Amino acid sequence: MITADTITRHEFIGLDTQIVKSSNQQVIGLNGTIINETKSMFTINTKKGIKNIAKSTSDWKFSISGQSTTVNGSKIAKRPFERIGAKA
Repeated sequence: MITADTITRHEFIGLDTQIVKSSNQQVIGLNGTIINETKSMFTINTKKGIKNIAKSTSDWKFSISGQSTTVNGSKIAKRPFERIGAKA
């Protein structure tokens, strides 16, 4: 089960997210559903279309079971199979 404490060790595809901080000012506030993930990028389905955003340059907000948690992108900038099940 995904919790705010263990989110960095789980799959992100299918989760709703929002960018709360970024080195690219144009993407702050962007939100949507993650539809794909690579080592360094999230592909997000937004109201304005599909966007590819670098993980490491942004802080990501996720809502899990009614709780919001923010994750620094540099902590999750790994291949999904390397991150899943590993200690964060």
